[in-house]
Amino acid sequence: MQDKLNADYKQANILVVDDESANVKLLSGILKINGYQNVVCTQDPCQALALYQQHHSDLILLDINMPILDGYGVMDQLNKVTNYSPPSILVLTAQGSQDFCQRALDNGARDYVTKPFDINELLSRIRNLLEVQIAHKFMQHQNEILESRVQERTEELVATRLQVVRYLGRAAEYRDNETGLHIIRMSKMCVLIAKAVGLDEKQCELLLHAAPMHDIGKIGIPDQILLKPGRLSPEEWDIMQTHSQIGADILTGDDSELMKMAHAIALTHHEKYNGKGYPNSLKGEAIPLVGRITAIADVFDALTSKRPYKEAWPIEKAVNLIKQESGEHFDPKLVEHFVNLISEFVAISTEYAESEE
Repeated sequence: MQDKLNADYKQANILVVDDESANVKLLSGILKINGYQNVVCTQDPCQALALYQQHHSDLILLDINMPILDGYGVMDQLNKVTNYSPPSILVLTAQGSQDFCQRALDNGARDYVTKPFDINELLSRIRNLLEVQIAHKFMQHQNEILESRVQERTEELVATRLQVVRYLGRAAEYRDNETGLHIIRMSKMCVLIAKAVGLDEKQCELLLHAAPMHDIGKIGIPDQILLKPGRLSPEEWDIMQTHSQIGADILTGDDSELMKMAHAIALTHHEKYNGKGYPNSLKGEAIPLVGRITAIADVFDALTSKRPYKEAWPIEKAVNLIKQESGEHFDPKLVEHFVNLISEFVAISTEYAESEE
């Protein structure tokens, strides 16, 4: 790293701000003779901020006593700029009193040299400041690289988790002789209602990925019950109803927002607004909102989809049933949004329709 710093500091961008032409020529000449290649000079302090922004100066050699805008005023302007890394400021002043120097340091200067200055001392201070500045920029760049890699890794982990979530949802659907398109349709329908009731973008995104796991508990239901073509006996129906609790149990133990929402949906999407649902007979708003939303989307898609044991219902018939169940099975306010969104529900059903094969 040290070798890199030694090679880089001579390439640093240096800005000289001094209203005296002789001083500017002297400083510029000293810097160029000593190998500094990127030196910009101005005698107009009002141009200092613009030149700093244009050249992203690493070091500013700044005079204090200047007309119109003194060195303190220049530092005030630089301190208000937040879109750039702060430069090192080396104040050059004929004022050697402690008050002047202290004020410069308080305003952001890293060092100061009094005029007339010793050239070797000045060059040593310039080198020291630039090495620190380059080291700071190097570490900042390394931190940005690390943050980028952490972000990439986090995105990979999130993508992997979502992929596992999708596979879990599809696994449950396949056990129930479904193609997996049901969970795509119903999850997108859930988001339509969620947006209508005011859930923010983050919550809608979570719902999109959590809803597909609503029936994951069917993995734990015996085939002779899950795949039975006819009506279930009361005993078999009791076993079938356990899939909500089984699903919740499968999704328990993960503290992520996604899995917490998936747990709530799996557990409550068969609860009814009137308290006659399962597994816990929750009533009204005691049922989590995401569970109430999922209930409507799940039932609508189930009714309007062809299954081995039934034909698809016409849209109008399915809508009428959901309207009839407003306040009984379904949240009345959500039913109102559902009715207003029916054309968008149908569009989703059409886009992700089952193959006729």
